Amino acid sequence: MPQAVVHPPVDLADLRASSARIGADPLLIQGPGGNTSIKQGEVMWIKASGTLLSEALDRDIFVEVDLPPLDQAIAREDPRADQPTEFARNPGGLRPSIETSLHAVFPHRVVLHVHCVNTLALAIREDARERLAERLGGFAWGFVPYAKPGAKLAAKTQAARNPATDVIVLGNHGLIVAGETVAGAVTLLQSVVSALGATPAKSERPDAAALASVAGERFAPAPADHPLHGVALSPARVAAATGGSLYPDHVIFCGPGATALSPGESADTLAARFERRGLSLPPFLLVPGAGALVRNEASAGAIALTRCLGEVLTRVPEDARLHYLSDMENRELIDWDAEKYRQALNAR
Repeated sequence: MPQAVVHPPVDLADLRASSARIGADPLLIQGPGGNTSIKQGEVMWIKASGTLLSEALDRDIFVEVDLPPLDQAIAREDPRADQPTEFARNPGGLRPSIETSLHAVFPHRVVLHVHCVNTLALAIREDARERLAERLGGFAWGFVPYAKPGAKLAAKTQAARNPATDVIVLGNHGLIVAGETVAGAVTLLQSVVSALGATPAKSERPDAAALASVAGERFAPAPADHPLHGVALSPARVAAATGGSLYPDHVIFCGPGATALSPGESADTLAARFERRGLSLPPFLLVPGAGALVRNEASAGAIALTRCLGEVLTRVPEDARLHYLSDMENRELIDWDAEKYRQALNAR
């Protein structure tokens, strides 16, 4: 039986405009990350997987999803809840976001999910809950420790909420705000981001000559103002970056953790070493004491997440203890079909 026609909410245009503004801010959104949604009756319009919020005014990036069967699948812990395409009203089109179930567990009409660097700088810390409590005392907020995006994370988020909760910080992941209107949700997002504000640490300028001498044919020095230089010029931050993976989109677009050149090593010798071991070449390299290199063939998503890592880690105190994703959590993300689909769309 054909689907009944459902007219979009009158304020979907407002959500498109706000989504485009949010998506254009690299301190809130990197590459195809983040998502927004709006509900009307039994239907939710949510950003499609692999699309860019910044393009919300230029192309149709929102997908219609039937809420009642999705809500039932979440409540029953049905594996279908992790297959948002199952609930799309136009199954032959773009796939709904892999985080559709996360939006569905909020009763609010409008949900905004961002990968705000100010939030990440706190959400990756071992003492995240305590540091967040210092900043968010005036908000109805909750904290959810890291879980793989999808139905599992949605269930944990639902359990962490109470009826008043309209702000959720996701450990090692990002920020969600919710409201009954687009304007209200955007205002709340701005307020939370301001409360979590952090100034990046100042650092010396990169050593352009040293970077050029080790860049080789496949890498080039990052622009002089790139925040990742501030990581490479701090031994503590190099250790933090190479210690493991800190949030999902970094794993998806840059691979697990970060790679630093050893003393006396060049990008070409590292590339040869990686190829002998059958490893993919990373999209960026840290050159301790000199700065950062970016691979010439890095995807747009990888370039965006490379900058994000610099923005995040330069906002974290050098002595902070960080919480890393486990090897199993890394493998879950790398082997996930939904993320391979998102990468493929981004590569186009």
